[in-house]
Amino acid sequence: LFSFLFACKPTINAQIPASIYDFKVPALDGTMIDFAQFKGKKILIVNTASKCGNTPQYEDLEKLYNANKEHLVIIGFPANNFLFQEPGSNKEISEFCKKNYGISFPMAAKVSVKGKTMAPIYQWLTNEAYNKVESSSVSWNFQKYLIDENGNLIGHFSPKTSPLSEEILKAIHAH
Repeated sequence: LFSFLFACKPTINAQIPASIYDFKVPALDGTMIDFAQFKGKKILIVNTASKCGNTPQYEDLEKLYNANKEHLVIIGFPANNFLFQEPGSNKEISEFCKKNYGISFPMAAKVSVKGKTMAPIYQWLTNEAYNKVESSSVSWNFQKYLIDENGNLIGHFSPKTSPLSEEILKAIHAH
């Protein structure tokens, strides 16, 4: 009976931090991105890819970041989960982003954003048990998750939603 009860208990992955500020993730350049340094700023997390129809959004993400960096940080998470649209190594991705889009916002090392190999930060972003707001799934490259200044998930935006859309701008500038 004990093993039956134990097996039926919902499990929470102990490796998933309770707060977004407890995450530390490897960056494309080999350093670490410590989310604790972003307390007091909004955080826009975007899964990116270099060979996607949405790839030109890098340009608008960079514009959004440069116009709002005093109160917003954007963090790109390259992922190869959709039609192999991010096949490159971390070094290749970094070179692509700098050469083609002049990306200056933090870029994490390549991760998985769905399935059994989903990165812990994406488990937090997509599971209401962790983020306390909503459960979602990453539907394609350039899906956007917005975190408020206190580390709370505000919500997510479709991969097709432009980073400079009124919807995103309103959410970023809301207090």
